[in-house]
Amino acid sequence: MSNITAYIILLIAVVLGTVSNGFAKGAQGFTILVPSIITAVTIVGCMYTLSLVMKTIPVGITYASFAGLCIIATTIVGIYKFKQIPDFYTIIGLVLIIAGVVMVNLMGNTNN
Repeated sequence: MSNITAYIILLIAVVLGTVSNGFAKGAQGFTILVPSIITAVTIVGCMYTLSLVMKTIPVGITYASFAGLCIIATTIVGIYKFKQIPDFYTIIGLVLIIAGVVMVNLMGNTNN
């Protein structure tokens, strides 16, 4: 698989992970059926897509990218879905996460 394909699949993993995170809160400890099913199905899909990406991109870079992007996307979901507005220090931290993801992918060693 090419690097471009791997990064597209990584973005799919981020979307699935973000959906899972968004529904996990509504599942209330897996006590509500529909959000629990959506959470479970999307997290399995997320892990599957991550395993595909790791065939091409090293595990550390894959997971660092996934985690960073998922944190940013989940924060955005929190803002819109749950009205959870980040404070100044949270925003600074999120900017640093974005910088870290960019550094890992553009300046890190991506050789297998």
